[in-house]
Amino acid sequence: MFQLLWILLIGFVLGVIAKLFLRGPQSIPWWLTMLLGAAGAWLGNAVSGWLGVRHTSGIDWIRHILQLAFAIALVALAAPAWSKSRPSR
Repeated sequence: MFQLLWILLIGFVLGVIAKLFLRGPQSIPWWLTMLLGAAGAWLGNAVSGWLGVRHTSGIDWIRHILQLAFAIALVALAAPAWSKSRPSR
């Protein structure tokens, strides 16, 4: 249970940071931001494991950069799709 909460918290933080890196407004809800951030963290972990840099001595900077990069890419792809699927008011 605590692992799921941790995943969602990290996903939310990564999603918010990803939104800060992107220009303009990303009109996606907080729950989608959290899910995209969690997916970015998962993809970053997978790629860092594939590259062999997932576990290093000290802070795993490459893994964290990959997680953030995937979160940015996912938010950048999802935000325009989300705004097009929602009718403007």
